[in-house]
Amino acid sequence: MDYIGINKDGQIYDLQTAKALNIEASESEQIKADNSAQALEILRHSTAHLMAQAIKELHPEAQFFVGPVVEEGFYYDFKLNKQLNDDDLPIIEKQMKALANKKLPIERKECQRSTIEEKFRDDPLKQMVLEKITDDTLTVYLQGDFEDLCRGPHLPNTKMIRNFKLIRVAGAYLGGDEENEMITRIYGISFFDKQELKDYVTMLEEAKKRDHRRLGTDLKLFTFSDDVGAGLPLWLPNGARLRGKLEQLLYKAHRVRGYQPVRAPEILKAEAWVKSGHYANYKGNMYFTSIDDMEYGLKPMNCVGHIEIFKNDLVSYKDLPLKFFEYGVVHRHELSGAMHGLFRVREFTQDDAHIFCTQDQVKSVIIEVIEFVESLMSFFGFKYEMEVSTKPKKAIGDDAFWESTTKGIKDALDENGYNYGIDEGGGAFYGPKIDIKITDAIGRKWQCGTIQVDMNLPERFDINYTTSDDTRERPVMIHRAILGSFERFIGIMTEHFAGEFPMSIAPTGVIIVPIADSHNDYAKELSKELQALEIDSEVFNQNESLNKRIRIAEKQRVPMIVVVGDDEVANAKVALRDRRKRERSEMSKEDFLDMLKSNQTGDKI
Repeated sequence: MDYIGINKDGQIYDLQTAKALNIEASESEQIKADNSAQALEILRHSTAHLMAQAIKELHPEAQFFVGPVVEEGFYYDFKLNKQLNDDDLPIIEKQMKALANKKLPIERKECQRSTIEEKFRDDPLKQMVLEKITDDTLTVYLQGDFEDLCRGPHLPNTKMIRNFKLIRVAGAYLGGDEENEMITRIYGISFFDKQELKDYVTMLEEAKKRDHRRLGTDLKLFTFSDDVGAGLPLWLPNGARLRGKLEQLLYKAHRVRGYQPVRAPEILKAEAWVKSGHYANYKGNMYFTSIDDMEYGLKPMNCVGHIEIFKNDLVSYKDLPLKFFEYGVVHRHELSGAMHGLFRVREFTQDDAHIFCTQDQVKSVIIEVIEFVESLMSFFGFKYEMEVSTKPKKAIGDDAFWESTTKGIKDALDENGYNYGIDEGGGAFYGPKIDIKITDAIGRKWQCGTIQVDMNLPERFDINYTTSDDTRERPVMIHRAILGSFERFIGIMTEHFAGEFPMSIAPTGVIIVPIADSHNDYAKELSKELQALEIDSEVFNQNESLNKRIRIAEKQRVPMIVVVGDDEVANAKVALRDRRKRERSEMSKEDFLDMLKSNQTGDKI
């Protein structure tokens, strides 16, 4: 048999389950051992169990919680009497390889719930897993002396698990609940093809060099402080300049596209969040306080404030589409173990916009937003793809709304020739959406922007516009963010460019190095002229040798370094080192400023 599973009506079955349920598969339904998502899911689930088996042999006291397949590979949560670290990973990998070499069959066994409860009666972690399962008949998978409660799918044996790597050890709250104890989590990856694993490991090594947390420290962009609180970034002068330049570029891009700037408060009465549905569907991610014996909530999203701004004036059909945008500061309660540099924080700023339009305008608005996305991604050199995310389990609105709105999104994309994937159940609780995923310089995909179509909130807040025949009509509300958040996007860009930011947003565009003290005045005057062009610069006139100051300047990853000495001062010239092009040249100061000025006027999204 040359396949490892079956994809029947969108459901993945391993061969053990297919045999037990008498499921036959046509050739098109067979899952081969390749790099397809279904095949990798089976492989990585089995690799997670192999890792758990190895840990159990090395640490017999280990208790296991869950070991799911995730986008970046797999992980397993477990409890030990000792703390593991990354130095333990090669030891576990060695044990995994020894087990894989035994070519152990992976067997599926159905058991009555009472049998499983008895089997794991002394294992509190498995008891927690059982609490989430209501079935009377459960399945365990066995390989050698190891068995675990699991639905599968798995490979038929361990001999196919050859190419794997354990990535890191982390801490995780049991069941993802901060109120529970912290247990150990190990992440890993596996492939059928040896070269794919090698390429992935190379990418990880490159990613480590580009880690935005390290570069953020080296380039003095941002920091965090325990005295301030976890997940609350502090922007240092370099980072604030970088962020400010990005905000200015985006502000101009919004204005030329007809967006109106607005600003809503960061804290609103809890009643507003009850009306919007956030209180029922998103309360666990929000922060609340009491003012004058009344409950208020810090906003996790900007939509409610923008609806109230819409309600402030009578709106005519002639005003639509009406586009509001805001750099909205929002707060969301993230678990301590989930936070990661700028990628996941508790306070962040969205490049948020809400577009109010008629039903007939929805398609054209969606396409216009996608063209905005294309322009921005092209400006920064990102490739991107789109996914349509459909109704989640927790949702408001009836099925008819979800079906018609999802169809409208797909029709807009289809009619304009856009390719897209489907993320079943990935929509916002109030409506389906288009997610924008970008690919960085080393091939990693990142979730950034989103376009969400919403007819629920206009209904809940009873907003209307006046039609041509003077009747009242409900608008469609389109939620839209292109970057997603400034924090996350800057983290992604830092890794994408490896800290080598383009001149348009570089926190420092030019470092000027005077050879001697007598050249300081010329250097400072040049710095002022650059500032007039909105280009930040620094004068490196420290009491160090010239070569050392140039080396320090190069480590700052600025686009350009200018050296000035007697000849430059006497003839109003600059000796230019372009770090990006790896070129050296001499030119007049006037030509240098004109070159930068022409680049600045070309910086448009």
